[in-house]
Amino acid sequence: MARKIRFFKDQMSKAGVLPKEMLGKENDIDLDDVEVKLGELEAELVEINANNDKLQRSYNELMEYKLVLEKAGEFFSSAHRSATAQQRETESPRASEDLLESPLLQEEKSIDASKQVKLGFLTGLVPREKSMVFERILFRATRGNVYVRQTVVEETVIDPNSGEKAEKNVFVVFYSGERAKSKILKICEAFGANRYPFSEDLRKQAQMITEVSGRLTELKTTIDAGLGHRNILLQTIGDKFELWSLKVRKEKAIYHTLNMLSLDVTKKCLVAEGWSPVFASKEIQEALERAAVDSNSQVGSIFQILRTKELPPTYFRTNKFTSAIQEIVDAYGVAKYQEANPGVFTIVTFPFLFAVMFGDWGHGICLLLATMYLIVREKKLASQKLGDIMEMAFGGRYVIMMMSLFSIYTGLIYNEFFSIPYPLFAPSAYDCRDASCSEATTIGLIKVRDTYPFGLDPVWHGTRSELPFLNSLKMKMSILLGVSQMNLGIIMSYFNARFFKSSVNVWFQFIPQMIFLNSLFGYLSVLIIIKWCTGSQADLYHVMIYMFLSPTDELGENQLFPHQKTVQLVLLFLALVSVPCMLLPKPFILKKQHEARHQGQSYAPLEETDESLHVETSGGSHGHEEFEFSEIFVHQLIHTIEFVLGAVSNTASYLRLWALSLAHSELSSVFYEKVLLLAWGYNNWLILIVGIIVFVFATVGVLLVMETLSAFLHALRLHWVEFQNKFYEGDGYKFAPFSFILTASEDE
Repeated sequence: MARKIRFFKDQMSKAGVLPKEMLGKENDIDLDDVEVKLGELEAELVEINANNDKLQRSYNELMEYKLVLEKAGEFFSSAHRSATAQQRETESPRASEDLLESPLLQEEKSIDASKQVKLGFLTGLVPREKSMVFERILFRATRGNVYVRQTVVEETVIDPNSGEKAEKNVFVVFYSGERAKSKILKICEAFGANRYPFSEDLRKQAQMITEVSGRLTELKTTIDAGLGHRNILLQTIGDKFELWSLKVRKEKAIYHTLNMLSLDVTKKCLVAEGWSPVFASKEIQEALERAAVDSNSQVGSIFQILRTKELPPTYFRTNKFTSAIQEIVDAYGVAKYQEANPGVFTIVTFPFLFAVMFGDWGHGICLLLATMYLIVREKKLASQKLGDIMEMAFGGRYVIMMMSLFSIYTGLIYNEFFSIPYPLFAPSAYDCRDASCSEATTIGLIKVRDTYPFGLDPVWHGTRSELPFLNSLKMKMSILLGVSQMNLGIIMSYFNARFFKSSVNVWFQFIPQMIFLNSLFGYLSVLIIIKWCTGSQADLYHVMIYMFLSPTDELGENQLFPHQKTVQLVLLFLALVSVPCMLLPKPFILKKQHEARHQGQSYAPLEETDESLHVETSGGSHGHEEFEFSEIFVHQLIHTIEFVLGAVSNTASYLRLWALSLAHSELSSVFYEKVLLLAWGYNNWLILIVGIIVFVFATVGVLLVMETLSAFLHALRLHWVEFQNKFYEGDGYKFAPFSFILTASEDE
């Protein structure tokens, strides 16, 4: 039946018939009735197609025959006219000259008549691209004893054999002798030239053209009637095509699943093994009971929970809001069964890190309006076929909504609306001493009011110290956010280790990693906060560099709190000690645990053959031979080096938050000042309109499309590389239940 459905779909697409949308329910039709109906319709459609092909072939042959009659007739008529003209010239009176020559001419004519040879000819059509080669081969095969005439057919001709349009030439070949004829026939067959009979008599030619034209008219009428009947039949099929197609796909999916089941010993029952969520066990039992009652089965269904050593699939219940975030996480790797899901935190951290790089509440509002359009019309858009890019944007509409809301929030903190600052919450806390202070530095400002209550004071914008101030602020903020998220990732590794009861990972992975990261970059974060709170002028670059190069030197003016040098020495010592703690103990402990677990178990019991095979696949049924200490040690060495170097590189990687935020702000400022304000300064309406158009297109194309995509990809990288690699293995596989929804949505 699936083959018949594909056949009907192909025929409807060729005829341009669109199937109607499904209005009924597939449960209202019986599968046996559908099979009988599809068989009848297929037989009728195949018969119509066969008859139509025969008629079309005859029609194409007659069209070629008509062309041959017309074009070849022109050859013979022109030859007849030229022969008549020559005869008239020879019969003109030449009295003085013909009296002496007439006996000789009469004798010559009588001799020529006795030796006269009758020429034969063949007519037909040959493909135009082969015409020159065709003529050359004829000349060589007959050693020049042929005369070939060709004429071009202006319109394309449908070839009767292939049914495709082709450009052809009409040819007439004159020959002498049966041997030459047989050669010409073979060459015509080799070149795909279609031959047609032709008469020399002009009257017969006219009669044949009339007959062929009449037959063409009759065939055209018959073909049109057949195509009309075929279209009516296809329309009838199209009315119920979607219903039949869905029914067949569902039945095919059911039978495909049933083929995976196995027979029991009595060969009367089917046995199925599969995975199901724990919360769905009761629903499955009720569905099996209903199926047994509805089918009047004499044997009830048995539902039994099996114990297995295989790793179960992973299933997270999501909705339309969280599904896009979960797909972002799954693109990195599907979580192992009962592993901590980073998607819970990614719902908030992903749009927030995006907004840190995209902080402008004007751009955020534009992004929100575009997203609200997708959300408001989601039911209508979900049933339509969208383009690839639009499909991706529609699938992640709630993620984009969160990104736009966080962008509005960070834009209010940065106090940027298309790069313009607004005193929304209160007037600026600072005022100018003189008119030129905005061109100088913040030294020309005096504090006259309370501190600006929320976000950045608008007075910073436009001053010379704006860029150094924002650079320092956003760079330190990026480090704080990065260290916080990396600490969250390491804390999640603790919960994974505790859940899977791996004390080795707690003591020799989680604790050393926390000590190493926070001894260096956690300490740097604390220094940043202390510097902000105290207003100190200490150089944090100097502090961190000489913490490694000269840890015993005095800090001097870079000291932020008492006993800072002692604290730094302790932290440096802890960081150095944590590295061998990550590297050395774990491989030896794993080796000892393996030896204790397999001590005295060199041979597996016979009754546990199946289980031993399961254990063997996971690497544990052959005792000491299965444990490769060198491999474990090298793996741990690589993991330790990766974490130590990654702690530095990952922290530096979070500086992309500062870089992209600065780039977004500066680009927005350039478009505003160099396009919009520049056009406004000319006091010309035409220039102003052009400037507004350029500003709008630059804002939409660069800032709202390219910058959005750029910030999205950078936020994606921060989550995949810097955050998830601290705890997320992602080596599981998805739970893929049988679903009619997937069956209905897939193309055959």
